[in-house]
Amino acid sequence: MDNAQQNARAFAFSGKKCNEHGKNLPATAVSAAAGARHAVTHYTVLARYSGFTYCECRLETGRTHQIRVHMKHIGHPLFNDARYGGDKILRGNTTAKYAQFIQNCFKTCPRQALHAKTLGFVHPTTHQEMNFDSEIPADMTNLINKWREYSNAINP
Repeated sequence: MDNAQQNARAFAFSGKKCNEHGKNLPATAVSAAAGARHAVTHYTVLARYSGFTYCECRLETGRTHQIRVHMKHIGHPLFNDARYGGDKILRGNTTAKYAQFIQNCFKTCPRQALHAKTLGFVHPTTHQEMNFDSEIPADMTNLINKWREYSNAINP
C-alpha cells in the first residue's frame, strides 16, 4: 500500500450495528462478474448508538462506490444510501415513534452519511503527494448528535 492509499480515510454512519467494536476489520466484496477488480476497505467502529454504528473506513484501493458496496456486502449499508439499501429501517424497532425518529434523521442528513475526512493521492503530472483534510459537515454532526441523544435516552 503506498502513501496515497494510506491517506484515504472516510467516516461512515451505518444503518445497522456492526458486530465488532474498535477493531480494524477488512471488508471485501466478492463478485463473479467479468472484469471485477480487487478492492479492500478496513473499517473500525468508533461508536455505537441504538441501532446505528459510526465507523471509520480506510481504503487500500480506490474503486467507485467502494465503501458503499463493502458496507452493504457485510450487511451494514450507509445511512440514507438509497442505492444500497440504507434508506429504510432494516430490522429491529418498528414502532411509529421510532419510524418518525428515523424520518427526522433522514431530514437532518438528506444524503448518504459518508464523508471523506482525509484524501491523498500522487498528482499525475507533478508526481507530488497531495493530501487534503476536511471536518465532518454539520448535517452529519447533527445526525451523530441526534443518534447519541436518542441512544442515551433509551439506554441511560
